Amino acid sequence: MNAPEIHFHSAPTTLTLRDRLDQNVFNALYARSLVYNTCWEDPAVDRRALRLGADDTVMVISSAGCNALDYALDGPRRIHAVDANPRQNALLELKIAAIHRLEFEDFFALFGEGTHPRFADLYRTHLRGELSDFARAWWDKHGNWFTSPLGSFYYHGLAGMVARGFRAYFRMRPKLAEDVRDLFAAPDLDSQRRIYDERVAPALWTPTMKWLLGRQLTLSLLGVPHPQRRLVQAQHPDGVAGFIRAAIEYVFRELPVADNYFWRVYVEGRYTRDCCPEYLRPDNFQALKGGLVDRIKTHTCTVTEFLHDTRKPISRFVLLDHMDWMSSYHPAALVEEWNAILGRARGGARILLRSAHADPDFLRWVRVGHERHRLDDALNIDRDLAARLHRDDRVHTYAGFMIADVPG
Repeated sequence: MNAPEIHFHSAPTTLTLRDRLDQNVFNALYARSLVYNTCWEDPAVDRRALRLGADDTVMVISSAGCNALDYALDGPRRIHAVDANPRQNALLELKIAAIHRLEFEDFFALFGEGTHPRFADLYRTHLRGELSDFARAWWDKHGNWFTSPLGSFYYHGLAGMVARGFRAYFRMRPKLAEDVRDLFAAPDLDSQRRIYDERVAPALWTPTMKWLLGRQLTLSLLGVPHPQRRLVQAQHPDGVAGFIRAAIEYVFRELPVADNYFWRVYVEGRYTRDCCPEYLRPDNFQALKGGLVDRIKTHTCTVTEFLHDTRKPISRFVLLDHMDWMSSYHPAALVEEWNAILGRARGGARILLRSAHADPDFLRWVRVGHERHRLDDALNIDRDLAARLHRDDRVHTYAGFMIADVPG
């Protein structure tokens, strides 16, 4: 498509004083911190939806970089990892440098076990020189996360603070901690359900837990701003805590836990050799080291800035959930971003996004192109495929998963 004009159709909500206060807290946390120390979107689902080939150029929001590395295993021509938070790209840069310069055992110690007693030496002699100026300065100051007495890199950053909080909670309740360990060791789905229903659920879902999950500070540390909380509350009668309980119950009652590395790492602080992201498996590490990792390029900027700066068409977009908060905090920028996406998309391009809402309202109020079409009219949205794939999502903390194609 040719680059369209930008039109703005007023957003459906107005920010309240509480929204603005929450926004200031969220922005203050985001501006100073690594938010995500691991990706919280299931790349196995994404790869089934993306069907990447050698001719594809992918734009993905970097987050912790895990999924960009996962997509690279399918061999697309180029992956552009874009994030406005330079600390997220600093983490991806460190992973790329470690793939280039380390052997697998050291690499797995860092990003599988989350700790390495010789990190300072490895960093100084092998990794530091491969990093950008910002990433170098960040890891000069934060490299001790891999040798911390807390025990794991995955207990650092904002999401890591929440993981530490739950670890402390489990320490105060050793019987529940033992039951959770048994849940992750369950040999089959029937055993999972039985352990969860009879031992874990009755002890886990206390008034204290419900209160904790309902706090906006907890959600902000997990990278969830108030607009997403509001979307969840509008859909679930028991609010955020009820939604999270339903998501966890689906994961542990309906999906095999043996390969669910997303929840395991925040419970245990580390991955195992058998339950880890694909980039942490020996053969895949070697494939990345053999050249696939060089297809990833990081960009520290907004999605719109990246799309305005690049001249090459994009065939695959992985947009995560950032449009939820943009639709409330920056609606005009969201309209501009969608116009930039459609202006840079190759005919037939596929777009993936996630949302706290099963059917996000911005699909109807965003207008794109010279004709100001509604977004859901300008895209071919495959709701059936998204619903089928969403059932297999091992994270399951997003109510909405959208797969849309740009008309050819």
